[in-house]
Amino acid sequence: MTSTAEQIRTYQGPAILSYGFRPFFLAGAAWAALTVALWLPMLNGQFKLPTAFSPIAWHVHELIYGYVPAVIAGFLLTAVPNWTGRLPVVGGRLLALFLVWLIGRVAILTSLWTDEVVAACLDSAFLAVLGLVIAREIAAGENWRNMKVLVALAALFVGNVVFHVEAVTGSGDGYGIRIGIAATVFLIMLIGGRIIPSFTRNWLARRDPGRLPIPFNSLDIGIIAVSIIALIGWIVAPNHGFTALLLIVAGLANFARLARWAGERTLDEPLVVILHIAYAFVPVGFVLLALATLQPEIVTSTGAVHGWTAGAIPLMTLAVMTRASLGHTGQELTANRLIQFLYLAAIISACARIAAGFDFLREPMLFVSSIFWVLAFAGLVAVYGPMLTKPSSSS
Repeated sequence: MTSTAEQIRTYQGPAILSYGFRPFFLAGAAWAALTVALWLPMLNGQFKLPTAFSPIAWHVHELIYGYVPAVIAGFLLTAVPNWTGRLPVVGGRLLALFLVWLIGRVAILTSLWTDEVVAACLDSAFLAVLGLVIAREIAAGENWRNMKVLVALAALFVGNVVFHVEAVTGSGDGYGIRIGIAATVFLIMLIGGRIIPSFTRNWLARRDPGRLPIPFNSLDIGIIAVSIIALIGWIVAPNHGFTALLLIVAGLANFARLARWAGERTLDEPLVVILHIAYAFVPVGFVLLALATLQPEIVTSTGAVHGWTAGAIPLMTLAVMTRASLGHTGQELTANRLIQFLYLAAIISACARIAAGFDFLREPMLFVSSIFWVLAFAGLVAVYGPMLTKPSSSS
């Protein structure tokens, strides 16, 4: 049977269309940087975009349902061929899928000029098409155990539809936002719970013997189950006292889960330790949201949710994009000074945005967070752009 690597080497088209991570990681990072760079001036009334959404709604939608699906697409289109042994989606098919994502971004950006319902349909199409593509590949490869990723994709699709219904009708209570965030956190717990201990074990095995990560087992399944219950409670009744209790339990459970992965032994390799730092913001997000319910005078719910949206989600996606891009373009799997700067900028952005949840710190911390966010993601485009648009050094 021809290996995936051998199949990739037979591809003769543009390098950027030779693997799913190339266009989606590059465009996703660029969109993340641009969205935040435009948002703060919009929020301050310095200029307006031709979108029917408010500045905050556009900002939230384009990060949760624009940026995140791009990174998920890049990851899954790269991982699924390894899971199934099938030929990756490349060339014209990959370009068509990428254009569906791009059309969605343009449709939302210009929805003030066209029609909100049309824009919603064009935007929602990407997650539907991506889900069908991934389902087909997994089914054709009979890789049934990985079908669970489709649950998260389906939840993201539903959340996006709900978001648009709420926006068009002017009704709802932010269900669409919470569904999208919860689905993404679930993916981080599911996929991160496998790759973090695996990558950590592989790195530690080449060094001095000592404590190794505990592989995925029944305890992980139990912690994920508890976390899902807490996430559902947060979606349905975010301000209920019982939800706060569930969030605290899930937060403590995920702290315990993280402690099993020997992250303290990976400080010498930023490419590995960043995965542990990113996951740490998952339990931080649970605890902050519980605190926002129990002590709203200390931290706002809007500020608390940024434990996930400014911490866990961007840091984990940044960690995955930087590592996967190095590995699949034939580069050495280590983080140089530039990559380390990207990580540091993203961590500063996350901490500043969480701090902005405290009223007396809001304005200065929003500015700091936005600046370092743009530095992290625009920096990724600058550092990784050449390797993502040129043939792999191993080809």
